[in-house]
Amino acid sequence: MRKTLFFFSFLATMSPVFSGGLDTKSDSLRKDALPVYMEANDYIRKEIPYINYVRDIRDASVYILSTREKTGAGGTEYTYFLVGQNMNAGMYDTISFVSAPDATYDEIREQEVNTLKLGLMRYIAKTPLAKYVQINFSEPIAQTVSSDKWDSWVFKAQVNGWFDGQQTYTSNNLNSSFSANRVTEGWKINLRARYNYGIEKFLIDEETIRSENNSRSVNALVVKSISDHWSYGGTVFFGSSSYSNLDRSISMMPGIEYDIFPYSQSTRKQLRILYSIGYNYFNYTDTTIYDKTEEGHAQHSINVAYAVIQKWGKIDLSSEYSNYLYDWSKNNISLYGNISLRILKGLSLNFGGGASILHDQLGLVKTGATTEEILLKKKELATQFQYWGNFGVSFTFGSIYNNVVNPRFGNQFGWGH
Repeated sequence: MRKTLFFFSFLATMSPVFSGGLDTKSDSLRKDALPVYMEANDYIRKEIPYINYVRDIRDASVYILSTREKTGAGGTEYTYFLVGQNMNAGMYDTISFVSAPDATYDEIREQEVNTLKLGLMRYIAKTPLAKYVQINFSEPIAQTVSSDKWDSWVFKAQVNGWFDGQQTYTSNNLNSSFSANRVTEGWKINLRARYNYGIEKFLIDEETIRSENNSRSVNALVVKSISDHWSYGGTVFFGSSSYSNLDRSISMMPGIEYDIFPYSQSTRKQLRILYSIGYNYFNYTDTTIYDKTEEGHAQHSINVAYAVIQKWGKIDLSSEYSNYLYDWSKNNISLYGNISLRILKGLSLNFGGGASILHDQLGLVKTGATTEEILLKKKELATQFQYWGNFGVSFTFGSIYNNVVNPRFGNQFGWGH
């Protein structure tokens, strides 16, 4: 034991020798580096080493908020909001890049680093480190942009399958989809077809119990922009579902939407109100509790969605009310939300969930469900409500700096990305 303690004491004593002594110039540069608060992984810290990554937002001269939003082409738009405070109070910037639909993880993180470097330059320019920065443009650039032969249309086909099993249980699943999307300033068109099939087998006391579910759907969303606050459009849906007792379901719901904030600010804040009214037709596999094998009804709904992202955290809430016009007691009220808050220095609180009050289950099977069907979730069951939720809290303390990346012996908490 004494030999082990002596060995570690010797290593601690000799560490300045191994490191070549303290580099006073490097230490001075580090102290003068720009304090930045952001969610930075190991790759970002390694590729942008000339800033100080601080753990608490109040220690930063710049804090960076980020959002992600799917594009019509199937890629992702990454947006970063840079807000100056303390010595940089009053400075604001918004920068972004769009990844290609087939971009690899490495390509995306390279774009992310390059974009962040560009955004940070005017803040770094106010520090003593500015004289060590060089900016280069690496590619020739044409004066004109070639036309898009696809006219902004993007198509995607996908098939996924998985299976698992053991001596008394097997499960096989197949999901497939095809989508066609076109997003421009004036139009948003999303077309999608899906097919899902799953089968499970259980061997219990030499008896095989089989559970099979399948669903098909084709849906379309078409939206026309009117202004920076208004838009109109609608959805069309065709589908079937063994779980929901539907041989055929058809829905057409035109609607109009107003965003209190301009759509151009949607990545920072939204308060959207959408009203839809249309018609639903159902053809059932089995007779329902209302003695129907088919029926059709007019329906309307109103949806209110609020989202905001700020330095104290982010909020994403939505609520919806709908009912069938022939009987207003056949209604549905739903509320969903996710909230992330920075309470104190190093203390964060996250929680989310949703709940629905259900009075519009028209397709419930009249004969009910057997114990086997209930346990295997083969049929939809009657309920007047449903809910789900999650929560978490984290607390971090210690040094305000978070600059160093050391990959030796791996990362015991998972590979940062």
